[in-house]
Amino acid sequence: MEYETITSEYVDYGRNKFIEISKKKVISENAVFLNISKGYYTPQGTKRYQRGIGFPPQDDIVEGLVAKLTSVMDSVTEQEKVQQVERQEAQKQMSSEGGYAGETDD
Repeated sequence: MEYETITSEYVDYGRNKFIEISKKKVISENAVFLNISKGYYTPQGTKRYQRGIGFPPQDDIVEGLVAKLTSVMDSVTEQEKVQQVERQEAQKQMSSEGGYAGETDD
């Protein structure tokens, strides 16, 4: 399938990774789709693509995707908060016992 990129935006992350969000046109069918791809930069700075997903440029799909990403991000944040509180409680427990949890005086 041949296509041309109409527009694209990039989100860099990690040392040399990126996510590309783009709008593309299938040349043979004159159809437009949205695409999210991930990839990496080679040591020479060239982009290499690994995987991608394409979908129709429909408002309900885009809005649903944004809503689900936000929901997942919020739930991860809540989970991280719970884990942080649990770590703090474990550290308090160790401090009050004068050592590490589970340590014995054999």
